[in-house]
Amino acid sequence: MTDILSKKLESKIDKKLISKSKRRELDDGFKKGKVINEVLDKPTVMTLYKMITDHVIAYVNGSVSAGKESVVFWGVAEDDSNVALKIYLVSTSNFKKREPYLTDDPRFRHVKKGTKNLVYLWAKKEYRNLSQCYDAGIPVPRPLYITKNVLTMDFVGVNGSPSKSLLTSEIEQNDYTQAISILKDLYHKAKLVHGDFSEYNIFKTDSGLVVFDLGSAVDLRHPNSKEFLKRDINNITRFFKKRGMIVKNSDDVFMEIVNEL
Repeated sequence: MTDILSKKLESKIDKKLISKSKRRELDDGFKKGKVINEVLDKPTVMTLYKMITDHVIAYVNGSVSAGKESVVFWGVAEDDSNVALKIYLVSTSNFKKREPYLTDDPRFRHVKKGTKNLVYLWAKKEYRNLSQCYDAGIPVPRPLYITKNVLTMDFVGVNGSPSKSLLTSEIEQNDYTQAISILKDLYHKAKLVHGDFSEYNIFKTDSGLVVFDLGSAVDLRHPNSKEFLKRDINNITRFFKKRGMIVKNSDDVFMEIVNEL
């Protein structure tokens, strides 16, 4: 009898979460049902259901992007504003490779053993990084809520369609200037190094560039922060150079950032 009630509850929750979802395939070939089956395990479903009953969100639409470590869903808040729900995959082993970004960051030195604890801490870390950036006036999605493996933030895009990344956008010289300016502001205003700064993790919007995916961002006190900064500069410089933009020497940009008063 208990099993029957449990199954009925799960079915009710699933229907509530995806009742307004669009039946469609993503551009990357993911089928929405497949994504939901892999990401929305029972604990995550219960987390989302609690977010609904706590009035954090009203309902969840389909997924809009999928990666090895997380899937982003288009959600809607009770005021009808669009939100992005970044759900980190508890079942993945990829987070074990991310431990150095946590254990060597003085803000997150005490990491409990187990993949689930690591994923929860990673979600909390991205929320904190976004908050530091947002408070410093850096263009990032505004963080709204964090619980377990679910991060809620402003949706960058229109009607469930995310803004284009730099990779898929037409590039102008001013985009390079903005990108370097963001790196400088991250370093001096937010006291962070992104750690994964590239054309894949920057939106190009009508109001300018918006940087996202800040889970890898580390405090400047991290022993490898300067190496991560060099890598970020090299990656973004290489991209703009390939697109025919005029770029500065990467070493010169690095020296400008770390020595800027």
